[in-house]
Amino acid sequence: MKKDITKLPSDVQAQIRALEALPEDKIDTADAPEILDWSDARRGVFYRPVKQQITLRLDADIIAWFKAQAPDGRGYQTDINGALRDHVRRTAQSAR
Repeated sequence: MKKDITKLPSDVQAQIRALEALPEDKIDTADAPEILDWSDARRGVFYRPVKQQITLRLDADIIAWFKAQAPDGRGYQTDINGALRDHVRRTAQSAR
């Protein structure tokens, strides 16, 4: 998705248009360091799926287990969502 650059100064607009016109093999990325260590990377920083509030009845032992795994009992709903997402991903892959 291209951003609207018309609010930028004309010299910056010209630089952006010149960069857009460059073919991939002419772009010099030599000064951009390659990242080899992704241990500090965080998921979901730029993409946030739309959440929908619902009422869902789960067995008490399931909720207790997720709460016990979460630090101070916080974030257990996110963990449940992640478990459901993993299940959907695995089910979708096995259906292919």
